[in-house]
Amino acid sequence: QVQLVESGGGLVQPGGSLRLSCAASGRTFSPYAMGWSRQAPGKDREVVASIVWSFGRTAYADSVKGRFTISRDTAKNTVYLQMNSLKVEDTAVYYCGARPGVIDSFGSWGQGTQVTVSS
Repeated sequence: QVQLVESGGGLVQPGGSLRLSCAASGRTFSPYAMGWSRQAPGKDREVVASIVWSFGRTAYADSVKGRFTISRDTAKNTVYLQMNSLKVEDTAVYYCGARPGVIDSFGSWGQGTQVTVSS
């Protein structure tokens, strides 16, 4: 069973940047993909970025494309989300999750880290 721990959230002004980290632990860690999702109060969870673990192919939601960058360090079993040009509407709890196989959905979500964008 993989365990995921997010960190790096906080309060930032509009236009600012944050970098989230997600460290994975478990007996074996070899997912098909890792992803970041977010959930704002009263809204559905939205997967904003994903990366194929083995060869690094990335995908982004239209709402963050060009501003967020997902990356991974396979030696450290860690995935990152670099968030630039942050907007008030990016305020949410951010979670990282694992997608075990190509036909699986994302799951094993961590506890989340709060990102607040406010002036």
